[in-house]
Amino acid sequence: MQLPIKRTIERVPGGLMIVPMIIGAVIVTLFPHAGEFFGSFTRALFTGSLPILAVFYVCMGATIEVRSLPRVLRRGGFLMATKILLGIAAAFVLGHLIGVQPVKTGWFAGLSTLAVVAALNDTNGGLYMALLGKYGTTEEAAAYSVMSLESGPFFTMVTLGVAGLSSFPWQTLLGAILPLCVGIVLGNLDSEIREFLGGAVMPMIPFFAFALGATLDLHRLWAAGLLGVALGAAVVLFSAPALAMVDRLFGGKGTAGIAAATTAGNASAVPVLVAAADSHYSEAAGPATVLVAASVIVTAMLAPPLTAWWARRVTKTTVIQAKTEKAEYPVSAD
Repeated sequence: MQLPIKRTIERVPGGLMIVPMIIGAVIVTLFPHAGEFFGSFTRALFTGSLPILAVFYVCMGATIEVRSLPRVLRRGGFLMATKILLGIAAAFVLGHLIGVQPVKTGWFAGLSTLAVVAALNDTNGGLYMALLGKYGTTEEAAAYSVMSLESGPFFTMVTLGVAGLSSFPWQTLLGAILPLCVGIVLGNLDSEIREFLGGAVMPMIPFFAFALGATLDLHRLWAAGLLGVALGAAVVLFSAPALAMVDRLFGGKGTAGIAAATTAGNASAVPVLVAAADSHYSEAAGPATVLVAASVIVTAMLAPPLTAWWARRVTKTTVIQAKTEKAEYPVSAD
């Protein structure tokens, strides 16, 4: 008998990331010493998110084709730059208001600058390409080959550094992007390696997601979940207008910008990676992981209807303008 396990998981927005993460969190919350009890490879799976992520980024880098970058650099580059600038703006404001540590009490308990920057910086690539495949052009969908460079903790580290909230040595910054760069080089030198490594990207997501979940405390999940909903809504409301405006300035209709106003599933891993590089963020990493995971789901639910509405609006406006021009300048029958 076959069970549609994978299909069921994928019905949840970001399900391959979110569901294993929740399973890991539930197991560790109910059985906090499960990893130590079984030891060996099982213990490694409960605690080994960083090595798995290192391999994940090598495999993801292999899928990025350098030769395709010039064609889509203009569109994707400006959208990526806008997301990074939004993250820097948020880091400046929140860094001034709350600093590096998470909020301790009240409605915003658990919220941190790290959580907001991580949620803003990385676009949900699968959702973006699916939406642009339906409501945009092939060039707009291909722009994600540039935007995928957002993946990983590098730009979050840069953002926090620019905002004066951290100082990462150049070796740490290079180390954050080195696996991705190695993958890009290997994938572009040999198409067979690209196919080989690229095929491992999706299967690895549930494993590092489980390991990340095993670091979370579900006793604070309810409060963080509600705050995570607010964070996801804020990501869309804050970034969609800016991204749509930039998209229109550089030849688009704004549709690609709205479709990019999401949080990627692998952004949930960024707080842990940043904390591993700078211990000042250790306290913020756990709550930030939960908040970013919630933002993944919320943005994945809000972006599609918003993108569809905007696409209909733009199409309707274009039709009305065409009819107006035809009425003003009728074609002569002579």
